[in-house]
Amino acid sequence: MTMVLCGTVMGIMPGLTRIMDFLTRRNFLERSAALAAGGLIVGDFCGVCSTVKTEPHMEFPRAPRDRIAITSYPFRAFIDSPANHERNPAFPAISLEQFAAQVVTKFNVHNIEPHSRHFRSLDPAYLHGFRQALDKLNVKIVDLALSAQSFYDADVSARKQAIAFAKQWVDAAVQLAAPSIRPHIQRASNSPPNVQRAAETLREVTDYASERNVLVILENDDLVSEDAFFLIKVIEAVNNPYLRALPDFANSMLAGDAEFNYRSLQAMFQHAYHVCHIKDGESNDEGKEFRIDLKRAFDILKSSRYRGYCSIEFDAPGDPYAPTAKLIEQTVNYLSS
Repeated sequence: MTMVLCGTVMGIMPGLTRIMDFLTRRNFLERSAALAAGGLIVGDFCGVCSTVKTEPHMEFPRAPRDRIAITSYPFRAFIDSPANHERNPAFPAISLEQFAAQVVTKFNVHNIEPHSRHFRSLDPAYLHGFRQALDKLNVKIVDLALSAQSFYDADVSARKQAIAFAKQWVDAAVQLAAPSIRPHIQRASNSPPNVQRAAETLREVTDYASERNVLVILENDDLVSEDAFFLIKVIEAVNNPYLRALPDFANSMLAGDAEFNYRSLQAMFQHAYHVCHIKDGESNDEGKEFRIDLKRAFDILKSSRYRGYCSIEFDAPGDPYAPTAKLIEQTVNYLSS
C-alpha cells in the first residue's frame, strides 16, 4: 500500500535535510526512486504531493576514439532504402547494415547514428535482424535521427501525426537498444515557431519515451524551426530530464554570423547530455560553404564539461569518406588535449 507522508513530513524534515547534505543529487534521485518502488512516496507538505522525476543515467566511454560515432546522413547518396530520396545511382549502393560494417573497417569506430530514412522498414523482424547484424559487428546505436515533422503546427491533426510518428520510433529505439531519438522539427506553413504548442506536443512524446528509458533530443538544425534559443525555451518549458539538446557545431553558422553560431553552441551545450554533432563547416542549399573555428567549438564543448558522444556529420558536396576520416582524427586530437 502506498503511503503519502504529508502531515508528518514536518517532523522528518530536519533528518531529511541532514541526509540531503550527504547525498549527491544523483544518489538522492536513485534513493527516491527506490523509495517509490517500495511503496513510499514523500511529497510536499500541506497536502500537495508529487513524485520525483528521475534523470537518465548513461555510462560514457572515456577513451577519445570510443566517444566517436558516425552519422549515416553524410552517406545518403550511397544508402539504398525505400524512403531515401537522396540516393544517387551514380554511387555504389550500400545497405544500412553495410554502412555499419564500413564504419568499423574504414574508420575503426563502433558507434553509429542512423537516419530514419535509411531503414528499409520498421517491421519488427527487420529491426531484429538489423540489431543482430550490429551485435556481430560490435556496433551500437547512440541515437536515431528522424525525418521532419511539425511539432508546433497550428493544425492539431498535424501535431498528432508528429506525436504518432515519434512514438513509433521510440518503440523502434527500444527494440534496437538506442538511447534516444532526434526528431527534426519541420517548419509550419500556418504558424511561426510557437513555444507553447511545441512544448505541449513534445511533452507527450517525452513522457512516452521516458517511460521506456529513451531520451528525446533536439538539434539546432533549421534556422527557423530549430533555432537554438527557441529549442532551449521548449526544453525548459517541458521540464523533463529526458528532453535534451543536441548541439551541432556548424548548423547555426548558416545565418552567416560566426558569433551567433558560437553563442548558439554554448547555449545548446548547457542542455546537452549524450550526443553532439561534429563538423568543421556547413553548406546551404545553394552550395555555399560556411567554415567554423573547430578549436573554438571544442573549447566550448570542454568548458561545458560535456562527456557524451561526438557524432561525426560531415556535410558538404563530394565524397564523404575522406573528410569523415579527417574529422575523426581531429576529434580524437581535440578530445585528447
